[in-house]
Amino acid sequence: MRKSAQWFSPALVGAVAAAAITVSTPASAETTLKMAYALSQQSHYGAAGNAFAKTLDEGSGGKYKVQQFANSALGGEREVIEGLQLGTIDVAVLSTGATMNFVPSAAVFDVPFLLRDLDHARKVLDGEIGQNMLAEFNKRGLIALAWGEQGFRHLTNNVRAVKTPADAKGLKIRTTENQLHIAAFREIGILPTPMAWPEVMTALQQGTIDGQENPLSVITSAKLSQVQKYLSLTGHVYAPAVIIVSPSVYESLSDQDKALLQKAGKDAGQAMRDYVSNVETSGVEQLKAEGMEVSEVDRAAFAKAVEPAYKDYNKRFGEKLIEQIRNTQ
Repeated sequence: MRKSAQWFSPALVGAVAAAAITVSTPASAETTLKMAYALSQQSHYGAAGNAFAKTLDEGSGGKYKVQQFANSALGGEREVIEGLQLGTIDVAVLSTGATMNFVPSAAVFDVPFLLRDLDHARKVLDGEIGQNMLAEFNKRGLIALAWGEQGFRHLTNNVRAVKTPADAKGLKIRTTENQLHIAAFREIGILPTPMAWPEVMTALQQGTIDGQENPLSVITSAKLSQVQKYLSLTGHVYAPAVIIVSPSVYESLSDQDKALLQKAGKDAGQAMRDYVSNVETSGVEQLKAEGMEVSEVDRAAFAKAVEPAYKDYNKRFGEKLIEQIRNTQ
């Protein structure tokens, strides 16, 4: 398996050279896998981690255990990807914003206002288009087990209620390092500010940025109501996630254990979907109770505002693929 060398920093390489590999040998009675993700164990990422660990433990009769490192304990998502490639991290739940430099074509699911709702998104990811995209990760030194989910992203800020694109103009909003999102925000008139997730809470508290955008699953689990006043239900883009295992782990397994790992990945992805389905019905009321002012928006106006960005999206991914996704029933 060819492994990409992107993003490797000298400091990281030096650190991992001295690090002990946690995974025990195949002959060991028990193997512990290190699993990393950005949010808390009470989040949808944690739901994935718990489901993954349960399936692996029960399916192997206790042979495989999972040690979960939540809240970016092993670094930001870039560092986690490096760890997966180097074999110092065994499994991870990642946002597609972090993986798009490795599998550019999979970023098509991040095109704003392309996926209509959760049902549409799940059908696309579970169908031929989504499964072909998972296979692309394998060509880039990452083994993608299954699609997870975060939900549809919404806008929060501390300046004013946002109901129309005009209301959003001039707001300094944290984004992921996702050029598709950044292009769309610029069309609206938002000032996108790419920032790693571990830095966001402090930046919001200090007023370095006016707001951020994330699914309700993140807004609730990260307790953003403590630092944000206004929530706008823009639903501007669907946010998939992906469950990935290090090739150095996967390729050392028997076919039976590989199948178990695949099942654990699918169970993790389903656990994320179940979490998101629940928070989509309960999250808004929770955030209102926590003091946020929630606004419905003119979603059609926002979609129209980002239409100029589609010229680049069509060129980047192919108009045919975008139409196939849009027309999936």
